[in-house]
Amino acid sequence: MWGNDKDRDEVPARSPKATNTVDTLIGRQTVITGDVAFTGGLHVDGKVKGKVMAESDKNAVLSVSESGTIEGDVRVPHIVLNGSIEGDVHADQRITLSAKAKVNGNVYYRLIEMTSGAMVNGQMVHEGAAEDKVAPLPDRAGDGAADPEEHSRAAGTLFDASREKKTSL
Repeated sequence: MWGNDKDRDEVPARSPKATNTVDTLIGRQTVITGDVAFTGGLHVDGKVKGKVMAESDKNAVLSVSESGTIEGDVRVPHIVLNGSIEGDVHADQRITLSAKAKVNGNVYYRLIEMTSGAMVNGQMVHEGAAEDKVAPLPDRAGDGAADPEEHSRAAGTLFDASREKKTSL
């Protein structure tokens, strides 16, 4: 009751390993044409025309302010977006879409936080751990006809048509 933190179910704002410092700042009046590769923290107030990638840094954080824009694909573990991105976004760990966030492209994420007002014009695809991914069904060699029973067995379940109950009006 009094100060017992064990009973609270809180989700931390970001991974404890994620950096909370800004190592690189792209100012409001700055336009960068070309790909940007960084480590640590990158804050964008200006415009980047190219890809933005974190170079093998699992703790890297990209933050884009309301005035910031990126025209290109983004591949960063931790993203805090309040500006706009024209391109696909890959957040290996966490993405936070604030109220003014706009994404024209697909968003690939592990953990997402989306505030009312944020817009995504594209698909939102959850990418969990490797064990969460489903293996594709094997193709049948030969005639190419789809057999629901065979595909069901391959997926780990057996379709039994005799169990299906049909009703008519």
